[in-house]
Amino acid sequence: MSFPPALDELSAWGTKADPATGSIVKDAVKKENIVKEIMAAQDDLRALLARVNAVQGDIDKLTSGNTTLQMYIDNLTMQMAKRR
Repeated sequence: MSFPPALDELSAWGTKADPATGSIVKDAVKKENIVKEIMAAQDDLRALLARVNAVQGDIDKLTSGNTTLQMYIDNLTMQMAKRR
């Protein structure tokens, strides 16, 4: 006649996992994956912020250039009006 193995024997051989240990491991893996996703999202946001800053710099340069061109056009217009 065979007796069922004791609970300690089952977990020692890995046939029956402790539910608390299994959920702790699963939770740790889930947390690690979430942290990785958050870090990847932060990296993406940093890249987007860098791109936004670069585009803002380009906009500032173009706005300055447009202001200079508008002053030039205004001066030419005034000069042409004075000649007539």
